[in-house]
Amino acid sequence: MLSGLRRRLLVMLLAPLVVLALLNAWFDYRSADNVALQQDKRLAALVPLVADSVIAEGARAGGPPVILLAPALEQFLNDRGGFASWSLTDPDGQLLVGEHWLASLPPSDAEPEFHSEEDGGVTFRIVRQRQQTVIGEVVVAIADGSDPRQQWARSIVLKVLLPNLVLIAAAAFAVGWAVERALKPLLDLKDAVERRSPRDLSAIDEDASPEEARPLVQSLNRLFGLVNAQAESQRRFVADAAHQLRTPLAGLQAQVEAWAQAANAAGRGGAVELQRDQVYKLRSATRRTSQLANQLLALSRADARTMQSQPMQRVDLKALCEDMLQAHLDAASAKRLDLGLDAEPVQVMGHEWLLRELLSNLVDNAVRYTPDGGTVTIRCGRRDTGAFLEVEDDGPGVPPHERARVLERFYRVQGTVGEGNGLGLAIAQEIARVHHSQLELGAGDGGRGLRVTLPLQRGLPFASL
Repeated sequence: MLSGLRRRLLVMLLAPLVVLALLNAWFDYRSADNVALQQDKRLAALVPLVADSVIAEGARAGGPPVILLAPALEQFLNDRGGFASWSLTDPDGQLLVGEHWLASLPPSDAEPEFHSEEDGGVTFRIVRQRQQTVIGEVVVAIADGSDPRQQWARSIVLKVLLPNLVLIAAAAFAVGWAVERALKPLLDLKDAVERRSPRDLSAIDEDASPEEARPLVQSLNRLFGLVNAQAESQRRFVADAAHQLRTPLAGLQAQVEAWAQAANAAGRGGAVELQRDQVYKLRSATRRTSQLANQLLALSRADARTMQSQPMQRVDLKALCEDMLQAHLDAASAKRLDLGLDAEPVQVMGHEWLLRELLSNLVDNAVRYTPDGGTVTIRCGRRDTGAFLEVEDDGPGVPPHERARVLERFYRVQGTVGEGNGLGLAIAQEIARVHHSQLELGAGDGGRGLRVTLPLQRGLPFASL
């Protein structure tokens, strides 16, 4: 759009200059044409002087007549410096005196006849007219090689077109520079909008925009406000719905857990086994629903736009990893998993409860999908690029072509065994965005399992706190 606007401005500004240059050339030609008309009149005025310059017939029959050039005619010939000629011919076109190339058919009447001829590479303006002299009727021809139209044709490149072309080129450069400078605020506005994250719906600074673009900026800000309000309404709905579901789901889960324990303690039998299976299925469904409500609430709270106004605090990553180890130790022991900790003292600026939610989701996923007898390791520490949190397991892992998609909401790798809603990694990725980072997924040691790493800003020295 800006390229087209720049092109239109250049064309609209340069087109008048080109038209003016052509008009200048045309006026120059018209001026030369007017001078040529004046020249024709001067040549016509010299014809009688040539006739008057004939003072007598030649000394012998057939010889040239005696000529005494009039001073005005002599001055005309001298001023032209060899670019002027004259001749006298009889009515039959036979040369009496002067240049032979001027000998031609005489005019049909007494009126002067004008035309142009070329001789020796020079275009001459020639006038021919019948005149009465002391020797009878003759035809006088006068040629002038300083025709302004010819001079205009020879000098048009150097005196008209070339200066105009230089002027147009300089004007194009100046206009291009001026248009570029004039459009720079609009280009800056375009770049600012293009650099924005899809999640950034904050208003554009109207004062930093050119006055002509402010109506557009105001319209964009109104649009951003409407979209932001709609998104905020959706986030509030998800948060409210998830929050309202937590209490009844918690009660339902407690009731189902009690039924499951009672069914497990009951004796064996066909009817009892059927009831037990039904209760276990109900318990599994209740657990998934309760987990979904909690994850939806966590996802709503972890949205990057809602956390921009909340200040970050120093978070002890080692203490956070130790807490996660304790929280998931029972679940790991039930599957005979080796849940280990490899943590260095390091602290970062962040939101502690969000990082706790992120690490809890990563560890929960690792414990849930790692087969019995496997290994899960929680890590934190410092690297050259900064601090990091990491969870690694030796489970089935994620194929390389699926690693980008598993970070999407409600996406699960096909063939995945176990309960889940496809929100754990999506929540972790949202929390990573809040901390101006993103999750890095790769294979574990030996190419087995999955390693999920969260790079953070350069870690703070532990001893400084």
